[in-house]
Amino acid sequence: MKSRYFRLIGLLTAGVVTVTVPSQVLADTGVTAGISETIASNLETGTSVDAGISSEISECIDIATARATISDTPDATTAAANAQPMCGYTNLGIANVESNLNVREAASEESELAGKLPRGAGCEILGTEGEWSQIQSGDVTGYVKSEFLRTGQEARDYAPSVMSSIATCNTETLRVREEPNTECDIMALMAVGEEVEVIENQGDWIKVSVDNEVGYVSADYVEISNELTKAMTMTEVKYGQGVSDVRVDLVGYACQFVGNPYVWGGTSLTNGADCSGFTLSIFAKYGIYLPHSSAAQANCGRRISASEAKPGDLFFYGSGSRISHVAIYIGNGQIVHASSARTGIKISNAYYRSPICVVRLLD
Repeated sequence: MKSRYFRLIGLLTAGVVTVTVPSQVLADTGVTAGISETIASNLETGTSVDAGISSEISECIDIATARATISDTPDATTAAANAQPMCGYTNLGIANVESNLNVREAASEESELAGKLPRGAGCEILGTEGEWSQIQSGDVTGYVKSEFLRTGQEARDYAPSVMSSIATCNTETLRVREEPNTECDIMALMAVGEEVEVIENQGDWIKVSVDNEVGYVSADYVEISNELTKAMTMTEVKYGQGVSDVRVDLVGYACQFVGNPYVWGGTSLTNGADCSGFTLSIFAKYGIYLPHSSAAQANCGRRISASEAKPGDLFFYGSGSRISHVAIYIGNGQIVHASSARTGIKISNAYYRSPICVVRLLD
């Protein structure tokens, strides 16, 4: 017992820990027994004694330091087990590619595609098989090459630079307004579970981006969270009778660019295009040359009703009669379009917004 007390006294007098200990406490515990009056006096007044640290005290300090170091640096396994979820992922992976990462149904490059993981998109790493990682992201579960994923602390450090503030609709049908009030025009409708990017939280109203246009939704009907882009499924496209081979080929060609980036003013199907730049480049392959403007493209071809639409027809959207967005109808009530900087080229429900008009360019 005496040795233990002397080590404690040594630490205190060495200035490692500065405390004031009442003399009554020392007397009650018997700590002062055998201690010189000088040391006891210094402890009672809180004075630090710097000189004459014995080798035994130094050893005690070394042990304390070692214990502190061990405590502050848990092993990797413990750290992973205690990691807090980020953007809903506990074992986070982030696609580290220039455009998008193919997600395969099995751990083989010969396997069918299950989806695409865009650059900067997040996933839950479920396990590894050799050079492959099994991942789950959105509605896609499959395998990706591990070398194209940011993982561990690197992924967690990188995530804030690519995450977005997202508003998720929690009601059956939510009106997206042109202004933050219920008296103005409706620019779009959101279905339950649909997501839009948040520009600004204004309290009762959330300012959002819909196809790079500004709109407003009621804060009462959305959940706000920080999210990473998710993987996209390889949606099967079905065609009705009477659809020409050109239409089938055009739609198949357009859909292969799903996951590639949106770039305002761009016309590159791989490096980035905006909505009209995307349609312009797709139709150019089939000898149809369009202006680089959604409003101008609406004046090409002939207008038809939405009920007559076939794969390859163009759907136009906007506010009131003003056209500001264009997409390619791919059949089965779906469109492919260059939507926004956050989502890039994607597949959507053709009626996620009310189309202003539908145009036919292919006979």
